[in-house]
Amino acid sequence: MAVEIERKFLVRNDDWRRQVRGSATIRQGYFCRTPLLRARIRIYGDKGFITLKSEPGTRSRHEFEYEIPQVDAAEIIRRFSIEPLVTKTRHDVDHAGVRWSVDVFTGPNHGLVLAEVELEHEDQAVPLPEWVGEEVTGDRRYGNSNLARFPFASWGEELPPADAL
Repeated sequence: MAVEIERKFLVRNDDWRRQVRGSATIRQGYFCRTPLLRARIRIYGDKGFITLKSEPGTRSRHEFEYEIPQVDAAEIIRRFSIEPLVTKTRHDVDHAGVRWSVDVFTGPNHGLVLAEVELEHEDQAVPLPEWVGEEVTGDRRYGNSNLARFPFASWGEELPPADAL
């Protein structure tokens, strides 16, 4: 069974840019949201993916992701997205032998920069780069499916209601 284990952080400065190993644009739309499941279609660079994710636990959740033709992904996004798209550029960054993903959001989430690292197990120790800030792993507001519903640019002083997530 596929399990995603990750930690997510706000990014405090641009020092990570010196360590970028590759970048790609991402467009993703959500076509199903239930208490147990988030289902998305993603165009990542020149590839398409369909992903099913369970509700997050502490740091882990079930994730099933399958590559599909990019043209099909674009059509599914066009026809079936139930919420606005999430758009971002993902940068692969190596730090202390660990691959990080730094997402620079665009569109309604412009101004948000998040770093995440995938782990082999929940208790795995990871050396934190100096450019990561507050950990937001357990804060559902920073989940991509929630950013589709409650974009970062709209937060202002009032945060999205917890019961709406």
